[in-house]
Amino acid sequence: MNGRAIGAGLLTTAALVALGALPAAAAESLPAAPTPEQAASAPQTLDTLSRFFARDGALARSAAAPRVEGGSVPVRILSPDFVAGKAGAPVARVEFRASRAVASDGQKASLWTVKQPGGWQVVNIATGDDEIRYAEQGGRVLPGGVVFREPQIDAWYVQKGAKVLPLDEDAVRAVGKNGTSLAAYRERVARDYGDKLPGSAYARKGAAGGYAPRADAPARHEEPAVTVASTMAGAGAALTLTLIATTAIRRRAPQEP
Repeated sequence: MNGRAIGAGLLTTAALVALGALPAAAAESLPAAPTPEQAASAPQTLDTLSRFFARDGALARSAAAPRVEGGSVPVRILSPDFVAGKAGAPVARVEFRASRAVASDGQKASLWTVKQPGGWQVVNIATGDDEIRYAEQGGRVLPGGVVFREPQIDAWYVQKGAKVLPLDEDAVRAVGKNGTSLAAYRERVARDYGDKLPGSAYARKGAAGGYAPRADAPARHEEPAVTVASTMAGAGAALTLTLIATTAIRRRAPQEP
């Protein structure tokens, strides 16, 4: 299996504008707040959600009536330090927090927030509530475990102690329906991605930084395109949210180098 490099960093609208990928007029900053929940439920965020849910004429913007349900959950991504075999490295690291938003017609969306010097800020809106749903599922399957995503194959797992259990069909294909040991999982990801980490020749030649859609992959709308959130957020980049819904792929397959 060929994987994509890990830890690519958040592709903010500000960065995309700088690269010429989006017009500057498409960007709008959402307000920062003391907590992820306050950022997610801010009036400006809810107004943006109304537009998001009304995209493509799904329903009238005035009828969207979005609401945020429950608290936010930490979203963890497979750690490059774990892949590299760094002593004591956890299997995954928190990249952002996600909150579930629901429209009047039942549509769901995931609000992604990251910590900035001025507070928590929503940086992405994605259709569906995978991030929250798998966090809830993992809590039932392995109480107290760590739920995380292997983005290269869009697989979700829960880990506790020496046990790694699958939460979706992609993870079942990777580790089997009964899961695997943490040591065996580490061997697999080291084999698949060890030569594709940040700083590798694979990354330096520009092969890293995206996913090729599978033929059977359903589309997932996101605002904006996001990979892993920590790098640019940690650098204090200006985070903005594109108001033009772009199409991303919920289920991603590896891309050949």
